[in-house]
Amino acid sequence: MKTVRIGAGAGFSGDRIEPAVELAEKGELDYLVFECLAERTMALAQQARLENPDAGFDPLLERRMRAILPAIGGRKPRIISNMGAANPLGAARRIAEIARELGCAPLRIAAVTGDDVLDRISDYKLEDGGSLVGALGERLVSANAYVGVGPIVAALEDGADIVICGRASDTALFLAPLVHEFGWAMDDWQSLGRGTLVGHLLECSAQVSGGYFADPGVKEVPNPAHIGFPLAEISEDGNAVITKLPGTGGCVTRATCAEQLLYEIHDPARYYQPDVIADFSNVMLSEIGPDRVAVSGATGVAASGQLKVSVGYRDGWLGEGQISYAGANCVARGNLALAILEERLAVKGSSVLESRGELIGLNAVSPGVRAISPANEPPEVRARFAARCASREDAERVADEVESLYLCGPAGGGGVTRRVREIIGIASAFVPADRVPLSVQIVVA
Repeated sequence: MKTVRIGAGAGFSGDRIEPAVELAEKGELDYLVFECLAERTMALAQQARLENPDAGFDPLLERRMRAILPAIGGRKPRIISNMGAANPLGAARRIAEIARELGCAPLRIAAVTGDDVLDRISDYKLEDGGSLVGALGERLVSANAYVGVGPIVAALEDGADIVICGRASDTALFLAPLVHEFGWAMDDWQSLGRGTLVGHLLECSAQVSGGYFADPGVKEVPNPAHIGFPLAEISEDGNAVITKLPGTGGCVTRATCAEQLLYEIHDPARYYQPDVIADFSNVMLSEIGPDRVAVSGATGVAASGQLKVSVGYRDGWLGEGQISYAGANCVARGNLALAILEERLAVKGSSVLESRGELIGLNAVSPGVRAISPANEPPEVRARFAARCASREDAERVADEVESLYLCGPAGGGGVTRRVREIIGIASAFVPADRVPLSVQIVVA
């Protein structure tokens, strides 16, 4: 039975680069997939392109390509990625320039465009609240639909060595090469469901090979400083083995796969994707060797015909500051610092839309905790105060007030940091899939 080998080269925009190079050089892969987008990442990319039409793709694209292209000298593995973000064509052109600079063999680089639906989203409703997207007015920054495998498969069939997408579904990046290689029909719901499972297990890179898993004394992970990214060996029936390169850090076990299987899943029997509604409720995970887990049992039903759209909008300004207090009575001094800030900033006024004060080390995760007995007091806390404001000027005032605690606050404060930035809010909408025409453009390097 034919087998396709797919490696995970990244699970988010800032992921490590070295493990992907290892996979490209030693993994005997057919495909290497870089999944680098999140909802807010996409909105920020659109914001960057508004300021510079040549920008808008992943900020690490150049570093990744300079590391990866020499490792795929023979044009294998083929690369699929959503690093195009808000500017897939610009990303493809930049990759072509880098390939020529490096003296690579001729490459066909495909840019998948059409996921940007900003010009046709205004009459659709936002999911939270039910208001029309158009009601956001000038605050609206971006609207990108999660698209499926169709244009990626078309690019591969056109001989693309590298496929660069915008807001493709995470799992579609992995499902597309399987549809291409095995010739799966787009109504073969079982195969599409199984391919979606493979994509879901690989999409977060090291999460399935021991990253975001270690809990010392409870769940041990060997050599996490040199964790290896995962790869899958997928059979024509859609079932697969998840593994990693020998000698790399981390581990692939039934437990790591089970945690990733459940990650960001609401109803495991109905995992909505652009091409299929996958059913993971009868998935089986079996350890068949060291760092080798067989996965089987997924299936699926017809897709909904609707595409999720990630809508980015301007939502004010964040003003934030932090200051540390250590030693005896540090909790009381930290609480006094926060009380001073609340009074100074009159947080119930119109200039501050919402605010939060916390002591990191005491109640940043458990906000109900306000005090602690002296016997159990931590050796140090860090007071953090953040506010969402209507204007940059108001946000600057928040940061200024935290900095003023150096001399106008409780004793012993130090290590002040401050930050002011615009907030990009994220909401969701749905559009019919037939309202999102997609296209593929080839750039030759």
